[in-house]
Amino acid sequence: MSTRTKIGELFDIFGSAIAAASAVDAGRQPKARDLRTLGIDPERFRQIRR
Repeated sequence: MSTRTKIGELFDIFGSAIAAASAVDAGRQPKARDLRTLGIDPERFRQIRR
């Protein structure tokens, strides 16, 4: 895997983390794609109660 690919993946992870955190902060469900990028099962995430 090239350095460029690793850097791209790192940016994807950070972007997904920021997007998911912003959605939760606003009281919304994060996008399934962002949760999957972070290694979180979207269905299990929906089961979390506040």
